[in-house]
Amino acid sequence: MAVDVIPAKTEAGWWRKGLSIRCAPPLTLLIFLGPVAAGLIGTLLPAFGYLPALGGDHLSFDPWRALARYPGVETAALRSLVTGLIATGLSVALVLYFIAAFHGTTWFQWARTVLAPLLSIPHAAMAMGLAFLLAPSGWIVRLISPWATGFDRPPDLALAPDPYGWSLVLALVIKEVPFLFLMTLGALGQIPAQKSMQIAQSLGYDRPTGWLKTVLPQLYGQIRLPIFAVLAFSVSVVDVALILTVTPSPTLGVLILRWANDPDLSQNFVAAAGACIQCLLVLSAIGFWVMGERIVSWLGLAWIRKGRRRVPHGVKQLTLTGMSLAAGLGIAGLIGLVIWSFTQRWRFPDTLPSTWSLDNWGQGFGRVAEPLATTLWVGLAAAGVALILVMLCLEAEQRTGRRPTHRALWLLYLPLIVPQIAFLFGAQILMVVVGIDGHWAGLIWAHLLFVLPYIFLSLSEPYRALDPRFSRTAACLGASPWRIFRQVKMPMLLRPILIAFAVGFAVSVGEYLPTIFAGAGRLTTLTTEAVALAGGGDRRLIGTLVVLQSILPLILFAIAAAAPFLIHRSAFAGKKRL
Repeated sequence: MAVDVIPAKTEAGWWRKGLSIRCAPPLTLLIFLGPVAAGLIGTLLPAFGYLPALGGDHLSFDPWRALARYPGVETAALRSLVTGLIATGLSVALVLYFIAAFHGTTWFQWARTVLAPLLSIPHAAMAMGLAFLLAPSGWIVRLISPWATGFDRPPDLALAPDPYGWSLVLALVIKEVPFLFLMTLGALGQIPAQKSMQIAQSLGYDRPTGWLKTVLPQLYGQIRLPIFAVLAFSVSVVDVALILTVTPSPTLGVLILRWANDPDLSQNFVAAAGACIQCLLVLSAIGFWVMGERIVSWLGLAWIRKGRRRVPHGVKQLTLTGMSLAAGLGIAGLIGLVIWSFTQRWRFPDTLPSTWSLDNWGQGFGRVAEPLATTLWVGLAAAGVALILVMLCLEAEQRTGRRPTHRALWLLYLPLIVPQIAFLFGAQILMVVVGIDGHWAGLIWAHLLFVLPYIFLSLSEPYRALDPRFSRTAACLGASPWRIFRQVKMPMLLRPILIAFAVGFAVSVGEYLPTIFAGAGRLTTLTTEAVALAGGGDRRLIGTLVVLQSILPLILFAIAAAAPFLIHRSAFAGKKRL
């Protein structure tokens, strides 16, 4: 049997030496972190009054004085900090104890099946679904009216949105639980969890106690950065807060967006100062979290020394109820909006519409056609560019033998930890100077900053876990590194590659602030249109937008799941015929 051998020396010299692949990591960092740093500088200078384009030709503290005089800014900052800390704390506690109590059980498999699709749903879509459930005229009130409440019209209650931010906390928990759950599952594969549990159970510890005492101390360091990313997002979130907070009681991020979009351009200086405060809020939240880590660590050490081998059974049931409630509310909200998209008449307190129709899709398609096209093209382009950069970086890592350090992972998470509004405000100024403000290149670049970290997190472990003996065998047969990459690694990693691409596309679909700042009002997506309509009363159009916004990532995930099977089956059938 003849072997097709292509010696590595036939490649061009600089490709053969690997110089091109070594350039991938620094090039990615330049594309990735350079604009972030420039954006932060572009935010800091206007915060101190320097922005010559708007008449600020000298440094001053006037923006800070104007910020301090603005009514309600202290309350907005406190609301952002408190809601972010509470939402993150609840999400982390719920996920960790659920895994501790139910890992390896039927309930655990149920959670993996249900929570994975929720990860692809954009934050704004989830928030609007929750608002439909909890609103005075929402589905929950309809289900118990009038037989239990006596309501024959919507009650005058501020349920969602509410002035205290509880609905905002609930929405963040529903959305962040799937992310933390899947990040924790990925981290479990990097520690000897099974061996630790066997030792703990052999000493008489029950499942939750053994997991918390032996596995969690090894695991927490692996998921600390994702937790910080969730905390930073929760403290500085804007699109969810726009939907689930009332106008007189906004969060700081909502106030900053108002100032940035104010027709009075002098308010841009105040917005820049507010963005700096938002950064300080995130740093304060991380500081509080680190203090909490030390307190919990001290209490946990005392708990371990006491030698208790069981935890109360009620805690386990409470955790299961919490996870079921989070998943149930998320799914029910989306189902409600799907129903609205096919509704012609749905009067309160009817549980279901009295008249159904497809007219909403026909009438609304003209309005959503352009945002839909923008969402598709920007998402596919940003995910495609990010996937290429990530694969080149991972290939360079394997060829050079240099894995990223813990500090490098901090750089990777930087756009997720730094508040979006803090550097996007300055990045917008940079895009205006370069001339890509309101153009496709600027919008794709803005989405790329947030898509790339998620694709790296999705693909890095499968790429590193690939058995290196396959590559060595191909190299022994004379295949060049690039041929091994194309014909060995890519086919074997097809499924993880497609899933990573789908994850990146889902992240792009849900981006709100990058589209607002980079699109300059000329380029809109389904997310920006849905958030703009969230305060209106046309739930039919909102339902249509949210269904489209949610179904696009699900289609990509379905393709990612089915394509490898179909491709490999087709290839196997072709070889069998030969």
